[in-house]
Amino acid sequence: MHQYINKKRISILGGGPSGLFMYKRLIDNGSTETEVTIYERKSMLGAGMPYGSEGANDEHVTNVSDNEIPTIVNSIEDWIQTAPSELLERFNINPDKFNEFKVLPRILFGYYLSSQFELLQEIAAHKGIKTVIHYQTNVTDLIYNKEEKTVTVVTENRKEEYDYAVICTGHKWPLRNEGKVKGYYDSPYPPSKIALKLNHTVAVRGSSLTAIDAIRTLARCNGNFIKGENGMLHYEKADESPDFKIIIHSRSGMLPAVRFHLEDSHLRPDSLLTREEIEAHRKENEGFLSLDFMFKNNFKKIFREKDPDFYERIKDFTIEEFVADMMEIRERLDPFLLLRAEYNEAEKSIKRKQSVYWKEMLAVLSFAMNHPAKYLSAEDMQRLQKVLMPLISIVIAFVPQQSCNELLALHHAGVLDITAVNQDSSVEPQHNGGIIYHYTDENQNQKSEYFNTFIDCVGQPHLSYQDFPFATLLNQKAISPAQLKFQCDKAASHALEEGNQLVEKNPDGSYWLKVSGIAINDNFQIIDQYGAFNERIYIMAVPYIGGYNPDYSGLDFCEASSLLIVNSIYS
Repeated sequence: MHQYINKKRISILGGGPSGLFMYKRLIDNGSTETEVTIYERKSMLGAGMPYGSEGANDEHVTNVSDNEIPTIVNSIEDWIQTAPSELLERFNINPDKFNEFKVLPRILFGYYLSSQFELLQEIAAHKGIKTVIHYQTNVTDLIYNKEEKTVTVVTENRKEEYDYAVICTGHKWPLRNEGKVKGYYDSPYPPSKIALKLNHTVAVRGSSLTAIDAIRTLARCNGNFIKGENGMLHYEKADESPDFKIIIHSRSGMLPAVRFHLEDSHLRPDSLLTREEIEAHRKENEGFLSLDFMFKNNFKKIFREKDPDFYERIKDFTIEEFVADMMEIRERLDPFLLLRAEYNEAEKSIKRKQSVYWKEMLAVLSFAMNHPAKYLSAEDMQRLQKVLMPLISIVIAFVPQQSCNELLALHHAGVLDITAVNQDSSVEPQHNGGIIYHYTDENQNQKSEYFNTFIDCVGQPHLSYQDFPFATLLNQKAISPAQLKFQCDKAASHALEEGNQLVEKNPDGSYWLKVSGIAINDNFQIIDQYGAFNERIYIMAVPYIGGYNPDYSGLDFCEASSLLIVNSIYS
């Protein structure tokens, strides 16, 4: 009985990439006083949505390579040597010619992650750590028992009690109009649903990697890519799709930047601010983390030694001036001409193994700023969202070369174009199917255009507090909406007078900005509506914590957050 009481019964809700890293951390901890139960909605562990059939077809590739992926059990290069031959044949992989610096088919990567889960289970069994896995099991609710300090996981046919729950439910695209409006898709996932033969123009909203996923699938259904004798890729439309075309509608009117060689493949240079330095700064700044402080110390300063010429160019820039300078050439050039130029720059970077350093450091800044973003003032969060994130989202997309070649081939064939739309653009669903896209173009002309088919490709949406999937925690007030305090009451009061509905005034006179998702602390523990953190419930599901973690950093995020959670559980 005493042995059972001392055991930590830990449930992981979701067996995708974040669940995989969470499980790995628990196994690495090595405590035999641990029992782990994993709930997975599908029949396969590891792949999750991005690397399984819900998020990818055979044509979709990762934007990271083996050398950039945090270590799990063994490398992809090692796994490739033992992977099933039919899988290697499916993706035309020769184990003897594997290159750790090249991107991979996403489905293949999903099988690798699944194999890592199997190896971790073997290690857990060897260490005496009990693992229970519930496949094809949907978690419908979580219940927190405050007196007993336990968490009950509710599924369609069982309730089980645990000491801890870690929410790793991954990506989520709520259906708003899909299924109600013909030709309207709230996301391109699963890609099988947009594998359509279409003889008309398709409207795509957004120019993110999500949009590129949709474009690659649609292109294959309505034509073929052909490699010419000179090695250039060409596209030919199918006979039955002579009027097929795709128009990207993007606020920036720009395409994302191309993947290049990273000097630090895991984006963690030693020159970054430490947690202690950030804490010291906050004590001197009324508890707030200054965006300008982060920009100066986790971006500009790093160039002093690495790129003195670039440092001299930007050392006196504000964030706004830096973004304007970096955007100037992007705004001036045709986006497809710029894509070709950046492709050539990236090819040189990869061949010479030399980073495009300012772009790499922008990715570093984004990753370094993610975890402490909850300490930004409301004013700085608005600056981050409005000024810096648009540049970051373009530059650190790291679009693979294969995807770039296809985009250029489609554009050259007259099949792909991009239209810049204003911030107030809107999509109006039509009862009889399709949508009308309302926007103001670059020449300030009001436009309203009808499209039979519309695909929303803005990427993973930041979901709201009301979207949180476990109703009992909402009813128990065990979670609270994420919000940030204004540092200057005058600015907040003005925003409130201007009708900004995200600004609230508390009874104590303080002003707060509502941001997306729920509130969490530094250990990813949920925070209740009285401001207390929950000792037993953690969350790594990025759609629900986007207000406090604005950078979706993929596997690097999974690795970093899972370490903080395990350290908290065993502290």
